[in-house]
Order: sequence, then C-alpha cells, then structure tokens
Amino acid sequence: MSKLPLKNVKGDSVGDYEVADNLLVLDRGDQAVHEAVVAYGAHQRAGTASTKSKRFVAGSGKKPWKQKGLGRARAGYKQSPVWRGGAVAHGPHPRKYTKKLSKKVTKLAFQRAFSAKIDQGEITVIDELALSAPKTREFVGVLDNLGLDRGGLFVVAEASDNLVLASRNLQQVEVATASLVNTYQMLRHKNVIVTKAGMAALEARIA
Repeated sequence: MSKLPLKNVKGDSVGDYEVADNLLVLDRGDQAVHEAVVAYGAHQRAGTASTKSKRFVAGSGKKPWKQKGLGRARAGYKQSPVWRGGAVAHGPHPRKYTKKLSKKVTKLAFQRAFSAKIDQGEITVIDELALSAPKTREFVGVLDNLGLDRGGLFVVAEASDNLVLASRNLQQVEVATASLVNTYQMLRHKNVIVTKAGMAALEARIA
C-alpha cells in the first residue's frame, strides 16, 4: 500500500490515504505517456491557417506582356507567387492535426502519470473542498493553508460553481474533475491536490 498525506482545507494533517499497489504502474507506459502528450498538443491546434494557391487567386490567363524584346523578365500570368498580390506557393491549408489513441493506450498513459505522481510524493489528498461563496479570496486562503504558493491541479469528483468561479482568476491553478482530467494536466502541475471523493473516482477509473 502506498500512503498519501491526508489533510483538511486548513492544512492540518488528519491521517493518511492508502492506495493499493496493484493500481500503480511504474515499470512501463513511458511511450504511452509520450503519445498521449503529443496527441493532446495536436488536439489544441486549430488547423485553420489558409492561403490561396494560384487557382484561387482572381485574374485572367492573359500574358502580362510579350515574351521578348522588353528587357524584362518573362511573365506568364498575374497570379504568379513571385508577384505582389499573387498566390502563395506551398502554403498552409485547413487541416486536422488530431491523432488517434486507443482506449488501452490512453488508460495506460494516465495510469503511468498518476502512479509517477504518487511515487514522487506530489499528490496530497484533502478530505473535502467546499467553498461557502464564489470568492477568490477564500480559495487563496485554502492555497495558503496547504502551502501552495505556486498553485497546482485540483481534482474533484464534481466541480461546484463556487469552486470554478473562485479559482478561474488564478493563473497557476487548474480545477478538473476525476472523470475528465487527462495525462497532460497530471504532468503539467508540480502539485496535485485530490479530494477523497476524487481519489475514489480516479481509482475506479484506472482499476
């Protein structure tokens, strides 16, 4: 069993949280983690860059001037990429950058990242995370109590409106639900804070 520190929102230790060793994967999955992070980055790309090739540039097929005798470089059409207002040669066009990952690889990647966080002691479990009002000041108080001057990732079973509104103005803080948190988020933050209900959901997800 791996033991994680269990605290309350005041920062007081209230015991330990135990995670079964059979849920952790530390001897494999590095390649799966790499593929998952690359796929996540690819999915963030809009793929909307667009340029016009010569068939999309308006203009006739008339030759601008005769081939010889003028002392100028020969020109065949006004849509030439070397002309101002002409086409773009080999420019980008709208496309999808998505990469497909199997469910098995996606699960292994998350399980490996989650296991590494536990092994490195970078996960703290809190009994609950309930705010009385959607106030950033109240949430900052929780951060101070937990000693998180650089923020972190908060994983909960269900994100309340008060929690989402109170944390959205803090740049170094991210809130995610246990069902939707991904491998990239788990690795991006040094400190990961998970509620007891969130841990139960994560354990069920990787089991």
